[in-house]
Amino acid sequence: MAEHLIDLTDGGAVAGSERFRGGQTAADAALAAFDVTGYASRRNEVLPVSARGASALSPYIRHGLLTLRRVWAHVAGGPGKGVEKFRDELMWQEYARHWYLAHGRTTEVGVRREQACVDGGVGWDRSMACVDANLRELERDGWLVNQTRMWLSSEWSVRRGGAWLDGENYFFRHLLDGSRAANRMGWQWTAGVGSSKHYGFSRSQVERRAPELCRGCEHRRDCPIANWPDEPEWAPVADTRARAPRVLSAVSRSGEEPDAVWLTAESLGSADPALDAHPELPVVFVFDEPLLARLRLSAKRLVFLVETLAELGANRAVEVYRGSPVEVLSGRRLAVTEAPVPGFRRISERVRPVEAHPFLWLVAPADRPVSSFSAWRRRT
Repeated sequence: MAEHLIDLTDGGAVAGSERFRGGQTAADAALAAFDVTGYASRRNEVLPVSARGASALSPYIRHGLLTLRRVWAHVAGGPGKGVEKFRDELMWQEYARHWYLAHGRTTEVGVRREQACVDGGVGWDRSMACVDANLRELERDGWLVNQTRMWLSSEWSVRRGGAWLDGENYFFRHLLDGSRAANRMGWQWTAGVGSSKHYGFSRSQVERRAPELCRGCEHRRDCPIANWPDEPEWAPVADTRARAPRVLSAVSRSGEEPDAVWLTAESLGSADPALDAHPELPVVFVFDEPLLARLRLSAKRLVFLVETLAELGANRAVEVYRGSPVEVLSGRRLAVTEAPVPGFRRISERVRPVEAHPFLWLVAPADRPVSSFSAWRRRT
């Protein structure tokens, strides 16, 4: 990291997450330790940490170290209420992938409406304990429970009037599970630009989920979020209804034999279909220099990827590059697993892998609208 990648980060310390380590071993251990018992009642708890019921599996799910299929099966036989709620959250993760694959970069604007007034200079008020403590956890560990993600995004966009996309980008720089699918859809839902209503954040939620934050806050007697936030002003957007695009349903082969397996950040686990199909071939991974130079991610996000590749490299040949994926990969005979992001299709059309495997979906995309989770869920 220090020698080859630090100049592509946000300029922070060369350090990994204090809580999460990359790699299949860490992912397997996290899943083995997760017990769905009590999940339904404790998944939104924040403090004390011992009261939390969140699975904390999302960094491994985001990078394909744990597939949604495997995590779904892991909770089979558990308490019915916990299993139902947990699997509903997995379906939300799957829906986010469908949603982003269908909408792509148009999600930089709300898919239903937009903020009418935006304060471009807004920032979080870190003198508030409920804001500062959770931002410190995000910046240290690269992860937050879903409840505090909603608190912070609502405080930024709904109450303070900051541009929701700016806040989403801040989360994206730090979250180990940061994806333009789940992170962006979550911000759109909370801010109210991707849903029919916004999520309001006030002191009552903190007192219920993390009371110790209020007790130790300098604003405990004059709380700026004591009352419910006002209704924001909205502006209409163009109709962005979309359907999930076609994806591979079977292995596509050109007739040539691959000489390497191309891994993407969406599918780094041992269950990757292309990796599994060719255990004898070297693995190729490219740190996308033009993309990373633009994103300026926290170093801990890249450390997580490096740790994952290093573990894989202990058992088979792994080639790691920095540069343009098209330039690095052109001319190679590659096997790859299709990635559930629009950018993959753009790159793969130029790289032209000789063998492409379908992504391991929980629910394969079909010709159905993705404008509403509840409607999508009913159709599946």
